[in-house]
Amino acid sequence: MIPDIPPGLLIVCGAFLAPFLRGGVRKAWVLILPLTALAIAVTAPEGARWTVDFLGQKMVLFHMDRLSRVFGIIFSLITVIGFVFALKVEDSLQHTAALVYAGSALGVTFAGDFLSLYVYWEFMAVASTFLVLARRTPEARAAAFRYILVHLAGGLVLLAGIVLWYFETGSLAVGHIGLHGSASWLIFLGIAVNAAIPPLHPWLKDAYPQSTATGAVFLSAFTTKSAVYLMARTFAGTELLIWLGAIMTFVPIFYAVLENDIRSVLSYSLINQVGFMMCGVGIGTELAINGTVAHAFCHILYKALLFMAAGSVLHVTGRIRCTDLGGLYKSMPLTCLFCIVGAASISAFPLFSGFVSKSMIVSAAGYGHLAVIWLMLQFASAGVFHHAGIKVPFFMFFSHDQGIKAKEPPLNMLLAMGAAAFLCIAVGVYPKPLYAILPFPVDYVPYTAAHVVGQLQLLLFGALAFALLMLSGVYPPEIRAINLDTDWFYRKGFRVADKTLGTVLNGVNKAAAGLFFGMIPGAAARFSSNAPVRIAGAPLAGLFWLLGCRGQYLKFRLDFLRKSYEKESLPVGWAAAAVAVMFVLLYIWN
Repeated sequence: MIPDIPPGLLIVCGAFLAPFLRGGVRKAWVLILPLTALAIAVTAPEGARWTVDFLGQKMVLFHMDRLSRVFGIIFSLITVIGFVFALKVEDSLQHTAALVYAGSALGVTFAGDFLSLYVYWEFMAVASTFLVLARRTPEARAAAFRYILVHLAGGLVLLAGIVLWYFETGSLAVGHIGLHGSASWLIFLGIAVNAAIPPLHPWLKDAYPQSTATGAVFLSAFTTKSAVYLMARTFAGTELLIWLGAIMTFVPIFYAVLENDIRSVLSYSLINQVGFMMCGVGIGTELAINGTVAHAFCHILYKALLFMAAGSVLHVTGRIRCTDLGGLYKSMPLTCLFCIVGAASISAFPLFSGFVSKSMIVSAAGYGHLAVIWLMLQFASAGVFHHAGIKVPFFMFFSHDQGIKAKEPPLNMLLAMGAAAFLCIAVGVYPKPLYAILPFPVDYVPYTAAHVVGQLQLLLFGALAFALLMLSGVYPPEIRAINLDTDWFYRKGFRVADKTLGTVLNGVNKAAAGLFFGMIPGAAARFSSNAPVRIAGAPLAGLFWLLGCRGQYLKFRLDFLRKSYEKESLPVGWAAAAVAVMFVLLYIWN
């Protein structure tokens, strides 16, 4: 008997037991939880249940329909694969954070109301932060600090939109919203932060490469794809998303070509792929939504596979930069093979998963007579093959032999990569099972002569361009460098705002305090002899006192922010959630 329990709630509650388990018991536990969630996602009937009255509002903790079922299945499945990959990691922090993170993503997927959705949304932000912190390096701590600031800010924007939406409509039910009014715009922006829509994207390429070898697998799956799900649920057919998605596919290509860190290349590639999904959501037709959901499903598999391959190389060699790697195909042939499968899938080679999903979105743009968008998506497809399909496996395994003594990663890592690779090929060869669970009936046929020949031409010319650029020396060299992105503005802007506000508020504080203490003798002398002054003076003195206290409080907060930023530490007290406290204790314990 499979319990009819919300999968997200099941995994989040089960995560609190993980720190107290050891050895084989913990390994079994972290696999049993997502396997049970997967069984529930597959078998649970459609409809709303697990309703709770809270503060006069109806919270729906488990709402199942065709859209949520697909995301529930793939989120549960990738959690199982991710924990197989991380099975030999002896770190309570990582296991607990990954469970809460995965459970929260499932909670967002099956939430029927915005209140419970928001709670899970914030749990995702806190839990994923600790997957970055778990690497325990100064760079990881700095990236985690910036990561949590961005996501807490995005969460506050989402919360403001939810509150305004409730006052406008009187409902907290999760459904189609559309862009019309301040509430919808705030909700849209809150989701856009998690979707890494430019120019709000740098948190992703900043944090993901700094996470642990196993943590990056989970990070690649949940935050952006839960945002894709929520966009499809609430803003399908929004024209703005068509252009934002097309730009999103276009811009990261150039950064990915310049990046030296393999996981940074994959991070920019992830943004590029989510752009295809955003474009599909914006087009909003049945074919486009089916393509978006199918591409999210396939993307989670092949992107996790690529991050697992990169994580395996990092685990074995301790290196992850293009300039430090090469020649590993001799000592890590299975990892190399699995990486090539992931590269072929993300490049949409026929018989691999990306081909049967991405082509639906491109075709939807063509059927909608969106000529410019169609051309941009085609260019982006060629760019994907260039940086993720060729660059990643080439520089890791086939470029100049660095003489690295390496071997295959542990068996559990190979099994996880093998399972993901098998699914990438299985879906690409026989997509009917995936098409059968999509939100709308599918009559799309990916394997037509026009689709196959057109895609092969695109890929082969992309390979020719890469070869010619390399042979001619025009291809940008792989060097150790910092490539500036839009995060430069808020990195520098934060420091400027901190200094400016500190100066202004400190000035207000001094003026208010001086005025307050200067008025005390005169007010005290006249307090007993002049009733009008007594009545008017007390509120005035209280006002000055409040101004002084408020200025002092803001000064303290700004000083705390500045010191935390300079020390590259994470003020986890801001989260104000029990899960954050637990993670801090685990972090210290480990």
